[in-house]
Formats: sequence, structure tokens, C-alpha cells
Amino acid sequence: MLVAGPVKAGDRLGHHDYAAGCRLLADLLSRVAQVEPIIALGGWPEDESVLKNAAALVFYDKGGGRQGFLATRDRLASLERATQAGTGMVMIHQTVGFPAAHIEAGKRLLGGVYASGTSGRGHWVSEHQHFPVHPVTSGVEPWKILDGWLNGISFSSGLRGVVPLLWSGKRFAGSQLGGDENIVAWAYERSGGGRSFAFTGLDAHSAWSHTGLRRLIVNGILWSAGVEVPRNGFPVEASASMLQSYLTPRYSRFARLPRKIWRRLTGSPRW
Repeated sequence: MLVAGPVKAGDRLGHHDYAAGCRLLADLLSRVAQVEPIIALGGWPEDESVLKNAAALVFYDKGGGRQGFLATRDRLASLERATQAGTGMVMIHQTVGFPAAHIEAGKRLLGGVYASGTSGRGHWVSEHQHFPVHPVTSGVEPWKILDGWLNGISFSSGLRGVVPLLWSGKRFAGSQLGGDENIVAWAYERSGGGRSFAFTGLDAHSAWSHTGLRRLIVNGILWSAGVEVPRNGFPVEASASMLQSYLTPRYSRFARLPRKIWRRLTGSPRW
């Protein structure tokens, strides 16, 4: 089950395009035998019954309490029931950012969350060349990217059940030398059973152009769903035209600004 947050119409093409990302993922996941992805737009499925039969729930949405699943207590409770039943849980980019009142609930779901005031965020270049041995990293190829990251994640005590998979920070870029403060992707095996996966990048749709990133995300989703990951990872071939075909049409009054001015105004790269 892929749940995409609302896409802001007045923005640059590809930025926080949660719908496009979920449509792409649905295409990639559908290539795997017996996997039938379902997409819900707007942050939450209209028919909540689809949650009950999902092997994994994937959320690509806003953060800071604006996630669709935090709109009501009942929605959050439904996620907790799902994870208690062993359903996989995946959160991408800002979705890992929980408000203070829900931090502990977020940790139960995901193993760690972005906490405003103590965690870090920003845009910087990082190069990812070396990956720990884990099913989620199977077949993942190196990539270099300017992305929007959330790090300084608040994890469960002692990182219990957490396996760091990717690091990124302004000082150490993509190196593991950044330590726990620079963890930006992780796998989590919940104490009561079930798996979770988180990736804090993917600020813009252009990030999907990297094969290694696509494979890490697809592997992470299917691993969370309890699917055995093949030695070389799952197939994630995608052409540039295919990636662009999923983009949500946008309008922006800054569309014609030079790159340097755009970054000064928005703090992020252009598509």
C-alpha cells in the first residue's frame, strides 16, 4: 500500500512530488511476482479497509504533524495495530518528522524519528559508495547526489533493532565517519515482530534517476513486507522519459529564475 501526501500545485516541477514517487514505485513493485501495489493519494486512503490486507504500508508525505496518518487519533491507532500484527512500515523523506507529542509512537513504528529542535536537516552533496551487508542493500550501486536530508535522528535506546544503512551530513558527506548523527536510512526489526524501513532523502523527483537509490527503496519496501530480497536486489530499470511521465503538473512564479537565485530564495536545488 503506497500512500502519497498532497502535492502543492504552486511549486517547482518535481519538488515534494509524493504522488509521482508513489506512481513510480507502483510501477517498479508491480514487476515482482505476486506483488500488487495499491496507491492512495491525499495522505490517506478513502477506503481504510485496504490497510488491513497490506503486507507493508509506505508513506511519502509531509512531516511535522502534517502527515495524513496523524490527522486523527484513530488513524495513528490503526497504524499501531497494523504494526502489532506484523505489517511492514516504510516512511520516506519528511514523513519521518514527528511532533513532540508523537515521537514515542513514531519510534515504535519506525525505530527512530526526526525530532524538531534536536535533529538536523538541509541540502548538501553526498556520495554513497559503501553499504553494510543487509538484504536491503543487495545490488545497490553507488550514487552521488545533491538532496534534502534529515539526520540527527532520535532512535530507540541503544539503536535496539535498528540497522543503519546510509549516512549523510554536511561535514562527512556520505561517509560512515559521520556516525549515528548522520544516519539517513535504516532497517528496523520491531521487538514484537515485523519490519520497518526509512529513508530521509528524496526531496525532489530527480533523485529517482539514480539506480542505486531506486533499488535501496524498492528492496526496503519488499523486505519490510517480508519478501526475500534476491542477491542482486530487485529490478528497477527506469528511463528518463519514464521518470518524467509520472511528474505532477505544477506552476511556479519562480520558474524562470536563475539557479543561484532560486537556491537563495528556496534553500533547495531546482529540478
